[in-house]
Amino acid sequence: MRFAAAVAAGLLLTTAAPAVAQPDAPAPPPPGCPDVQVLFARGTTEPPGLGAVGDAFVDDLKSRVAPKSVAVYPVNYPASPDFPTALQGVVDASTQIQNTANACPKTSMVLGGYSQGAAVMGFVTSDAIPDGVTAADVPPVMPPTVADHIAAVALLGTPSDRFMGVINQPTIKIGSMYQPKTVELCVPDDFVCSAGNDIGAHARYISDGLVNQAADFAATKVAEHPETQPTR
Repeated sequence: MRFAAAVAAGLLLTTAAPAVAQPDAPAPPPPGCPDVQVLFARGTTEPPGLGAVGDAFVDDLKSRVAPKSVAVYPVNYPASPDFPTALQGVVDASTQIQNTANACPKTSMVLGGYSQGAAVMGFVTSDAIPDGVTAADVPPVMPPTVADHIAAVALLGTPSDRFMGVINQPTIKIGSMYQPKTVELCVPDDFVCSAGNDIGAHARYISDGLVNQAADFAATKVAEHPETQPTR
């Protein structure tokens, strides 16, 4: 089966003086809290860190939201061809998101992911535990109040229902509170996220300008986000 062969190959693909505050002035953030916190999950087989797509996305976003301060957290998970290990990324991302929301309530968070990392962030934002998954095996769904702290979700090359079916994994459903602030971008004919079978397309998110589009979307959402306030 041509598509099944493409999936097998694709699992190994990566891209490369004090003042008196006015009554309506926002409270300063806790020490060390940035204006914007980016949490990004890299793609399959990329080394620990943000990955090439994540690095490009963060650089583009920083230039668009300046002079706001931006902190970055690379989701800690194997990014292995053994797709079920992505659960470790779901656990880590969920934990970090909730910790940030609690410790830095005025920080606007941007969630991002590429390929398997997009699946990780998709599951993190879900309204419910996927069908066929035992609740005891996965972290609880994040409380609805956490969504208020998320300005944007940028997903690149999100595995399609077709792709997830071939590898016998649950489909990805963005939660209702996150859908209005989410952009999902797919290079045409990318076999991971579309109905096409172009393996090479999965490596063109930077060169084809989709990372720039994702950063534009996220920057716009950060500017609109009610949690975002100048801290200096």
